[in-house]
Amino acid sequence: MLDIHLIWKAILVVLGGTLLLRIAGRKSISQMSLAQVVIMIGIGSLLVQPIAGESIWTTLFVGLILVVSLVVIEYMQIKADWIEKFITGRSKVLIKDGELQTDTLKKLRLTVDQLEMKLRQNQISKLSDVQEATLEPNGQVGFILKESSRPATNNDVHLLKQEVFALRQLIGSLSLNGQQYIPQSPVNGKNKEEGNDLFKEVALESHTIEPPRNLQ
Repeated sequence: MLDIHLIWKAILVVLGGTLLLRIAGRKSISQMSLAQVVIMIGIGSLLVQPIAGESIWTTLFVGLILVVSLVVIEYMQIKADWIEKFITGRSKVLIKDGELQTDTLKKLRLTVDQLEMKLRQNQISKLSDVQEATLEPNGQVGFILKESSRPATNNDVHLLKQEVFALRQLIGSLSLNGQQYIPQSPVNGKNKEEGNDLFKEVALESHTIEPPRNLQ
């Protein structure tokens, strides 16, 4: 026969656990610091114990202590920079001016393939397009593209429209004066693409530019 106590315990665990996690914050797993991940895992393990026979009130109280500890740690990080550096860590530069920082990658035990995977997930096809890329404390990769590789903004499009309008006026004024406008072709021709295509590497199952052996 079903024990009625298990039902209200399960309901109380869900409500109490939801409240504890609500107090702890709204960050997703990918945005958590190391301390947050550890405490959340601890809370998840605790919430199962009442159903297995442990005191539900003791479990919720211990869970509350964990959440309060997390809040205190977060406030301490705000107050002292060295505490934040010790608990959360600092961002590490992985790419600088399109060049891999191999020493940093080696220290972080991050291979070139793993880094390229993260770049492809952000629609980046060439390492040479990246001005700077960093590994953040939460494990995410932050990056800044070179100016020549950045997508056009609304402001860029607006400026381009103004330049086209000014060029049309110039051509119109030259035509009125009886002069013929002849556009000049580029001296050096088309710019060659630099760097290896990270998406093409997936199809070829090999690197266009071989990375260092210790990072393969």
